[in-house]
Amino acid sequence: MSTDHRGDAPRGSWPEDPPTTPASVGGRARPAGDLGEGPLGRITGTVYWFLIVGLLLVLSSLPSMVLLVLLDRASSNALLVPLCLVPAGPALSAALYALRDRGRAESLTPGRSFWKGYRLNALDVLRLWTPAMLVLGVIAFSVVNIGQVGVPRAYAVVLLVIGAGILLWALQALTIVSFYTFRARDVARLAIYYLVRLPLVTLGVLSLLVVAAAVVWLTSEGVLALFSVIWVWFLLNNARPLLRDVEQRFVAH
Repeated sequence: MSTDHRGDAPRGSWPEDPPTTPASVGGRARPAGDLGEGPLGRITGTVYWFLIVGLLLVLSSLPSMVLLVLLDRASSNALLVPLCLVPAGPALSAALYALRDRGRAESLTPGRSFWKGYRLNALDVLRLWTPAMLVLGVIAFSVVNIGQVGVPRAYAVVLLVIGAGILLWALQALTIVSFYTFRARDVARLAIYYLVRLPLVTLGVLSLLVVAAAVVWLTSEGVLALFSVIWVWFLLNNARPLLRDVEQRFVAH
């Protein structure tokens, strides 16, 4: 198993990180920058960082949004809905990377952090995210059309549970590969391992998915996109125990 640590965070940075507020992402106050060292400067810097990362997250996810808008809401297109989300994988990974990088940045450069994360992670993310979306597409198509093939509808529940498990696995894998360089098959195994080993983290991801689905159901995809950076921040903080354990167990000292 490859154990190259992606990024320049010092060893032990995850165990020491206090995770309670956006201002403490990364575990340390942002070094003094153009906005000053006082409380107002730090708050302004945090808001600026989140705004820029959120904007870049939305912009880099535009291909997915456009495809979803253009896609006809017919049951025959259920296979294509998850495939439209393929471009969103690298964007989500880059946002995770940029939010964690805020605590280590020497100046207010959220755009640089975001695109660095995108460049480092995109190919590795796609190797795992794309197959997961393809399988989810097959499951979605099967669920939507299950009544037309004479299969008992109870099997739809089984398929939905499998689909939820695959989506949880995909997000765990994406989170790991956003910060560490492993072979794709090793990331796949680690994601499965941590689904069971850290049930509270898994439950946290599931809760975030439920919240995202509820926002889309009650409002629209646009509202979810507007607050997507906050969702990613919660995903990052929820993943701290997982990332800490990966670093302690599998990253070379």
